Amino acid sequence: MDVTLRLAQRPEADELLGRSPLAALTGMLLDQQVPMEWAFSGPYTIARRMGGDDLDAQEIAACDPERFAEVLSAKPAVHRYPGSMAKRVQQLCQYLVDNYAGDAAALWRDVATGKELLDRLNALPGFGKQKSQIFLALLGKQYGVRPEGWREAAGAYGEEGSYRSVADITGPESLDKVRAFKQEAKRAAKAAAPKRTKS
Repeated sequence: MDVTLRLAQRPEADELLGRSPLAALTGMLLDQQVPMEWAFSGPYTIARRMGGDDLDAQEIAACDPERFAEVLSAKPAVHRYPGSMAKRVQQLCQYLVDNYAGDAAALWRDVATGKELLDRLNALPGFGKQKSQIFLALLGKQYGVRPEGWREAAGAYGEEGSYRSVADITGPESLDKVRAFKQEAKRAAKAAAPKRTKS
């Protein structure tokens, strides 16, 4: 796995995402309630603060929880909620250690179908259906991981030519399109929400 990405919009952080399956999974886990670039820069920051240039699932899972929380909390923080996200990253790594010998790429290396891959992603701590579908689309569109039926399993995020999620971001221009799509979706959801009446 060695691809060129533009998710963190920082060359050194994107380089790590392009060669490290665990960094990509961790970035996806962190991608909530913070700007996408911040989330996907997180794996690089964690690796540097732990004294390396890559992430190791066994090392993170075995790390003292307080120490690992400090790794994410040090300024500038890796996430808006560094304590709870530190716990989630450790849970993810522990799951990978228990089920895949700590090898994140084993999640998709031998899958036969998109549905099988989606099921595996759904089983990860911190990955709900939407996050799993977005990551599946990211694997298919940018990492070349394309088991049979991957687009269907990824739902709307797998559509070709769409600008719905991180799976579609290849540079500043596509980032702007995805942001615009998300803002429009938020506006539509707000408009569709039932109005509260004063009693």
